[in-house]
Amino acid sequence: MTQDFETKLARYAELLVKIGVNLPDRGLLHVGGPLEAAPLMREVARAAYKVGAISVNARYVDDHQALALYEDGSDEAVSYLPAWNTQETQHLIDDGYAFLSVVGTDPSLLAHVNPERVAQRSKIIAQSMKPVSESIGAFQVNWCVAAMSTPAWAARVYPDLPEAEAVARLWEDIFTVVRVNEADPVAAWESHLAELDRIAAHLNEKQYASLHFKSELGTDLTVGLAENHIWQGGAETAKTGIRGVPNLPTDEVFTAPHRERVDGWAVASKPLSVRGQLITGIRVRFEGGKAVEVQAEQGQGVLQKLIETDEGAAHLGEVALVKASAPVAQTGTLFLNTLFDENAASHIALGRCYPTNLRDGDNPEALKAAGGNDSLIHVDWMIGTPQTDVDGLTAEGAREPLMRGGEWVI
Repeated sequence: MTQDFETKLARYAELLVKIGVNLPDRGLLHVGGPLEAAPLMREVARAAYKVGAISVNARYVDDHQALALYEDGSDEAVSYLPAWNTQETQHLIDDGYAFLSVVGTDPSLLAHVNPERVAQRSKIIAQSMKPVSESIGAFQVNWCVAAMSTPAWAARVYPDLPEAEAVARLWEDIFTVVRVNEADPVAAWESHLAELDRIAAHLNEKQYASLHFKSELGTDLTVGLAENHIWQGGAETAKTGIRGVPNLPTDEVFTAPHRERVDGWAVASKPLSVRGQLITGIRVRFEGGKAVEVQAEQGQGVLQKLIETDEGAAHLGEVALVKASAPVAQTGTLFLNTLFDENAASHIALGRCYPTNLRDGDNPEALKAAGGNDSLIHVDWMIGTPQTDVDGLTAEGAREPLMRGGEWVI
């Protein structure tokens, strides 16, 4: 590694600690990531201790362990999940640990695995971890998801480059979109977050009844919004009172759709990497809020299994607006990773909504009454393009432009 790279890696780690989870003095931090993330996770530990952390807990995972399970494990092994797996995470939440997840998975690692086995285990994990997922989704503690360049991921993103060049280029893309290359990355983020706050405040004041999306790819979709919905974007304040940024990068503002008021066609503008498998050419028709017609050029079975996870999986839990000129889009790179690709295009998500997107959303009955959706899954997929128009529709039926050609007009 060059000195320049090491400097940028340290600045990135500092951003994750100071902006991502905004770790306070005497803070507690849990960091998880793949084996290849060790250099970044070590820098994160240093950055955390420098701001006064009293505990940094690291957990490394190896995706090839999962591949071995799916390819050579028995059905019993695929279905087995020890109780301590959930209990450990819940204890960390109860103790007040902030969570930082570092991702860099090969988007096609499980491409040749039987999707039935992947769906089966994914559902078991989701069922077991639902209380934990709900606690984190409700911001009981601060959390942040970030990424690092790995050889396997870089090879998928830049298949024509030698491994070392691919890894270096992916790192440079990451540093660019998370603003590490700015003269003052922390100040750059504070300015960017203020702009997202401004847009979210405007949309919250408007309280549109629905949004209408239309793109050259065939998206013609009306997304009804939940009653008393709340737009969020950028930074969020956890129940601990600490304000952090759940995703680095982030360029979205998002809210909760009404689970029964989505109609029309949604056509994906980018491939979707989910459960270690790639889905391309997604086309879904919604009627009365439910996905009633599902198509994909590749990965049709994986997509169908996702939607069949439970009753709520066929409904939407999120709608998000992202300008087409966002930094991720400007790289021109298809990252095959939702953390990045969702910040290059407006998108929707199948499954569970975030309770923070609804007034009194932490009350399950109030959430349901407002039209919020519940599910074991939450899967974002992109529908925005540089030609997409988005309108806000008022309860009285007036139509107001929000985006033209993928850019904000408010």
